Amino acid sequence: MGTYQGSHTLLAGILLSFVLQAAPAPASDAVLYEKASAYGTVVVTDEGDNMRALRFGRNGVRQSLVKLGDPEYLGLAYTPVALAGLSLCNEQLRRFLIIGLGGGTLPAFLRRYYPDAEIDAVDINPEVAFAARHYLGFREDERMRIHITDGRRFIEAVRRPYDAIFLDAFGADAVPAHLTTQEFLKAVRRAVRSDGVVIGNIWFTATNPPYDSMVQTYRETFDELHVLRVIDSGNRILLALPRSQPLRRAELAGLANKLAAAKKFRFNPGALIERGWTASDNAAFGGRLLTDANTAVNTEK
Repeated sequence: MGTYQGSHTLLAGILLSFVLQAAPAPASDAVLYEKASAYGTVVVTDEGDNMRALRFGRNGVRQSLVKLGDPEYLGLAYTPVALAGLSLCNEQLRRFLIIGLGGGTLPAFLRRYYPDAEIDAVDINPEVAFAARHYLGFREDERMRIHITDGRRFIEAVRRPYDAIFLDAFGADAVPAHLTTQEFLKAVRRAVRSDGVVIGNIWFTATNPPYDSMVQTYRETFDELHVLRVIDSGNRILLALPRSQPLRRAELAGLANKLAAAKKFRFNPGALIERGWTASDNAAFGGRLLTDANTAVNTEK
């Protein structure tokens, strides 16, 4: 999960206490790094067993959980469900975009399984990037880069489309408003290949009152939308397609299992889909269309 807060130009990516699998506030001696920034205080804590967490604030919940030296480790429940969405892409995945770097969990995992792919990770907060590089084991290379900029600005400037785009940018309290509107999602749609997928991570209603409107805006922007619950969490993963591809639960799970078998993932994405796909989530309509105008987004460049 990345860090974004505040307005479009200076937000002060893609979970709250229940959503992010909160742990008790760490003791002071567990804090490895703490730095105030324009977007909040970035904290890295030692979780034991070679694991470290990224938090926003000393008492903040886990935004990312990494196991040093193990890019396949997915410590937060939403990450394997999000990665299951790759089963909806073409088989030759060469370009990935992650809006919201967080601790670097998603790009590091993608590098492990797609060693030749181009991977762009975007975060507005340079302190998050510093923490990922120096305390959370994240390593860039010639084809995997961190970009310090606003995620919407980066998306709007894309000229070569991506096979998969992960929208995983959060502040301490919510997805930034300018990353929820139809204008933004239309730019995302233009930035993904016609045979690709957009994977959104958002909170459910209990901690995210605009949830219905966020989902409705995805539905009105993309040709197909599949909604997955993250079991034992307040997250929903949105799989948005720029094409019509209606799938039932078993069909989507089958595609995920095929991908997992080909890549030899250490987790079972098909089982996560079987548990997380419900007819009620995928048939539900409600909320209003979110636009730059009705969400008071600052669109000045």
